[in-house]
Amino acid sequence: MGWRRAAVVGASGGIGAALCDRLEKGGTEVHRFSRRGRGHIPLDLTDEASIAAAADAVREHGPLDLVFVASGYLHEDGEGPEKDWRHLDASELARNFAVNAAGPALVAKHFLPLLAREGRTGFAGLSARVGSISDNRLGGWYGYRASKAALHQVIRTLSVELARKRPDAFCVAMHPGTVDTDLSKPFQGNVPEGKLFSPDYSAQQLLAVLESLEPAHSGRIFAWDGKEIEP
Repeated sequence: MGWRRAAVVGASGGIGAALCDRLEKGGTEVHRFSRRGRGHIPLDLTDEASIAAAADAVREHGPLDLVFVASGYLHEDGEGPEKDWRHLDASELARNFAVNAAGPALVAKHFLPLLAREGRTGFAGLSARVGSISDNRLGGWYGYRASKAALHQVIRTLSVELARKRPDAFCVAMHPGTVDTDLSKPFQGNVPEGKLFSPDYSAQQLLAVLESLEPAHSGRIFAWDGKEIEP
């Protein structure tokens, strides 16, 4: 089916850049957004004014078919995610929620109106399996887990409204697997053989899953292999 025009937020990251490259190779016109610019349209997930300006920058180019938020936050340099409740920190918790939940919600606020009113369109937010409350058996990573769980609720709530305003559209969260990016580097030693994906492979898989989705799938969470993840 393909996508005529897409917006990718987080285009300077490993997964975001790979998504952009894959989409463009498939003939999609891609608008790339990232916090530092780097030749992309500036967009900071913690600054709503920049999100609104970014949406305005592409409005004149015509309606979008796909919006993909490929950004995420886990830890700062030298600071890993919490392993113990003694490590909980208000500023780190706030940062997780700002980037992983509030940011995608605000992107939806300003970009969902740019989706074509007719025809199959989609909104996807990059999430993680650890955001599943029902699948949490190891604990730890409080801020990341909780903010991704919040993203899942945002996606579910958006899907209800989107069904009324864009009946042909879907809205989902997506788990890319463990990908060889800066975010995962400190934790790659525990990844089973064959389960550390390149950004290009993960992007290929995510886009294949997106191609299979319809409005009936809206509000749900899907992994890179197409399997649904329980909230």
